[in-house]
Amino acid sequence: MKRSVTCGAADDASESHDDCQLMSSPPAQPPLVSLVLQSKKALQNGEQLCSRAHAVSNTSANISIDVVALDAKVRWVTEAVGEQLKLVAIVAKSIEEKRAYLEKQVQEWDKLRVKHSDALDNVLESLGSQLVPPDFHQSTSADSSLFGSQLSDGGQEQYSDPRKINGSGGTISAVSHSPSSTLRFGLRNGNNAKQCEKEKETDKRSWKTLRDFVDDQAIEDALETMENDRLGLDYILSKTDEYPETLTTTITSIQDSLPEISPDPPMKFVEEILAAQDVIITSMAAHLESLTSHYGQMANALRESEAGEAFSEEDLHDMNRDTNELPAIMAELEESADAIDEHHEKLQATRKMSDIHLSLLIHTLDDLDELGNIMVEMLQTQEEVEVKCEEELNGLHNHLLTIEHLHNRFVSYQTAFNKLILELARRRQYREAAENIARGMASQLESMTEEENHVRSLFNAEYGAHLPEDICLCVGNAPTRWEVVPRSGDALDFLPVIDSDLITQAKDHIQAELEGSPGALGAESM
Repeated sequence: MKRSVTCGAADDASESHDDCQLMSSPPAQPPLVSLVLQSKKALQNGEQLCSRAHAVSNTSANISIDVVALDAKVRWVTEAVGEQLKLVAIVAKSIEEKRAYLEKQVQEWDKLRVKHSDALDNVLESLGSQLVPPDFHQSTSADSSLFGSQLSDGGQEQYSDPRKINGSGGTISAVSHSPSSTLRFGLRNGNNAKQCEKEKETDKRSWKTLRDFVDDQAIEDALETMENDRLGLDYILSKTDEYPETLTTTITSIQDSLPEISPDPPMKFVEEILAAQDVIITSMAAHLESLTSHYGQMANALRESEAGEAFSEEDLHDMNRDTNELPAIMAELEESADAIDEHHEKLQATRKMSDIHLSLLIHTLDDLDELGNIMVEMLQTQEEVEVKCEEELNGLHNHLLTIEHLHNRFVSYQTAFNKLILELARRRQYREAAENIARGMASQLESMTEEENHVRSLFNAEYGAHLPEDICLCVGNAPTRWEVVPRSGDALDFLPVIDSDLITQAKDHIQAELEGSPGALGAESM
């Protein structure tokens, strides 16, 4: 191009000189002058096209530098954004794993709650199915009730907590009887008691159960408190429910907004464009050189014509033919100039797109900075949630300990009651055996006394009249009559009436406990 432009400048100087000669010389033949003017115009237009193409090519070279630099920035920022998004993904995964760990702990607690609650419900249901004879808690005297007084000051029954069964309210005491009562009186009272027991038998559907002596309201309060704490734990966990999904959605959104970058750098693309422009410039320079040569020939022909030299028809034909080819050459130059412009526009479009991508990436970096601050808050909130969840879980496990304690207390309560049934049955056997022995002794003593009295009467009748009255005065005494009575200060045992089916049920419960928990109740024999 430099060569072409230089040649064009020299031709301009020659052209000015020729113009002066044309103005001072006599008029030439119009056809030759017309051909010179056409050549001159084509040369001028060609020089303009070459100059413009040369300027555009130089601008394209500068733009190509910008394209490469911007592409490098875009790639670097995109990679930086990608690394930041990886960190965001790590944070999201960390939060999700921590939440999963907490949720697993909560699920394990839920399983334990179901287990303990079912166990408590089962033992309460079992307590509700086990009847308590009325004699165990109904008595004219509080001292004679196995379960103590169940009446409040207002006359209504108050069910005691099973923990009070072994306390002062549930002290088992015997009915007070006079130690001076005779065995016959005691036996008569026993017979009367049996008669009263038969009269007191009522429909068992109206009997109380072991469940009636349990404080259900306290259990409901404990369960309600545990449920409220469980709901509070859900509320704490819900604070970070959306964190992983929000971060994942943000990552996807930012990734979708990132520019699509070619895997290959634009260096090859730029080199191809610049190389194509160089080829086009070289071609245009060749065409400009042809135009310059043609114009020089036509100018020389005009000068020779002015000097009086005549041209043959063949020469004129060749000149006209060469001049007629000028539009085709100009068309090629214009196409080449347009091609230069097209390549230039491609570079401009590439630079503009890189500018847009870089601007978007700068906004993305700002969004990442803001996201970084948000993630810091998320992590702080997650840590707070973890601490609070640990505290709540500890409290919930304490609730389970309470439920387990209640279950164990009620199991012990039921076991103690079944043992009580069996113990009372054993005592009744003991009392009946002791009464049988005492009754046999009394009957035997009565018989011996009557027999002794009869023998003494016969002796006195046969020999008493023959003995002096002042000899052995005791010989006329009747035999001593004996009574079998309780020890002084002791009272007769008061034992409530227990149906045989209740005794069988108690034995079945104890046997089931022994089979379910070997050794838990010791080696006692039922």
